[in-house]
Amino acid sequence: MGTSLLTGSSNNLDIERISQLTGQIASLHKQGREILLVSSGAIAAGKYKMGMSKSIKDIPFRQVMAAVGQSSLMRTYEEVFAHYDITVAQALLTRADINNRASYINARNTLLALLELRVIPIINENDVVATEEIDGATFGDNDNLSAMVANLIDADLLMLLGDVSGLYTADPHLDPDARLIPCVNVIDTHIEQLAKGTSSKKGTGGMTTKIQAARLATSCGATVIITDGAGKDIITKLVDGASIGTLFPPVTSKMESRKRWMLSGLGRSGGKVKLDNGAVQAIKTHEGSLLPVGIKAIEGKFERGQVIDIADMDNNRIACGISNYSSQELDIIKGIHSNKIEELLGYYYGEEVVHRNNLVLL
Repeated sequence: MGTSLLTGSSNNLDIERISQLTGQIASLHKQGREILLVSSGAIAAGKYKMGMSKSIKDIPFRQVMAAVGQSSLMRTYEEVFAHYDITVAQALLTRADINNRASYINARNTLLALLELRVIPIINENDVVATEEIDGATFGDNDNLSAMVANLIDADLLMLLGDVSGLYTADPHLDPDARLIPCVNVIDTHIEQLAKGTSSKKGTGGMTTKIQAARLATSCGATVIITDGAGKDIITKLVDGASIGTLFPPVTSKMESRKRWMLSGLGRSGGKVKLDNGAVQAIKTHEGSLLPVGIKAIEGKFERGQVIDIADMDNNRIACGISNYSSQELDIIKGIHSNKIEELLGYYYGEEVVHRNNLVLL
């Protein structure tokens, strides 16, 4: 949700609109859907709180406004979701958090754990320490951040909701003959050029960063929809398959994308763990996570967060996945029950060596 959507025609958060949007999210949540919300609006809330209406592009000033406004933004979400007995959690991320191997797995595991607990994460760019989103150089009003989050947690659908109804043949604010493009199967140079001609009324996002986000998310197996979030019941209608805005279908499946990443050179350690027959069956037949109790042997050296091979005792590779523990740590905890991990290591990264969400069968 972009700043323009959350503020409407005002200089502050539009509580009525946010209530309408969160009501739709609550309805989907009640159906059992798993939902994360990437929200802008902290800077706008901070400026209103401090009585500053001018648009100031000075980055340190905007970082200060983000720091002031973030608490107001979260308090608003806590209050509106409380009406539906839904708990929310704040997650502030930067590009570095997602690019760094250890931070990547921490962020992924935390977000997935929140979803399992039926908590809705409210995610925002950490404007206090990161400047990319504020100066428009990289993230662009959380558009690209939302795509990276979609990739991080293997999302099915990414909705980019702002104040523009989708991608047009020209800027609809300037050209009365501009036509909405209902579906984009391939994001090529022509589409990129069209995006440059469509602007947002507020915020730093615009259509260019939304197209960048769509390219990233669709390449990771997610469907992307760009549309105006102010429409009546827009979120629930989109989930039900309504043709509103501009649709970007995925160019690959989530499994293919994740498997390709796992099997590529990225993140690979050359390390391997060998499992007993019980652990092999738990992974292959029951889609379970890899627990330390099933590990019989470890080969190679690897760090926490690297991709390792998973094999049976005959050295047949059955899977690969992102390890929560280093090879040195696994030498200590292999073969033991998960409730002994903290006792042996003095700390605890979770009961799984490789969580089922970070594991791909071969």
